Amino acid sequence: MANYLFLFRGGGEAMGRMSPAEMQQNMQKWRAWIDGLAQKGHARGGEPLEQGGKVVSGRKKTVTDGPYAEAKDLVGGYLLVSAESLEQAVELSKGCPIFEHDGTVEVRTVRAM
Repeated sequence: MANYLFLFRGGGEAMGRMSPAEMQQNMQKWRAWIDGLAQKGHARGGEPLEQGGKVVSGRKKTVTDGPYAEAKDLVGGYLLVSAESLEQAVELSKGCPIFEHDGTVEVRTVRAM
């Protein structure tokens, strides 16, 4: 099995409009989805990301505040999964609750080194 990285983007606008009870229900959906992947041997680890951070760039390694992008483009979290193929990884991603809030999952193959 190969490893794949799921990058979660968008959907955060909906979180800001949720009541505490709705937020709890949403988190339970995420936990159930990830737990289901783990029980089948697919989920390897992952975490949500804080909104702020720093960007280091260029030969001079300039440090700036960031990342600043459209809210829909910000990476909000990641999950490392194992799957037999990219196609299977894509199918596994389709159960993600982020789609209920118009978010996206970018599925990337982790290159073996």
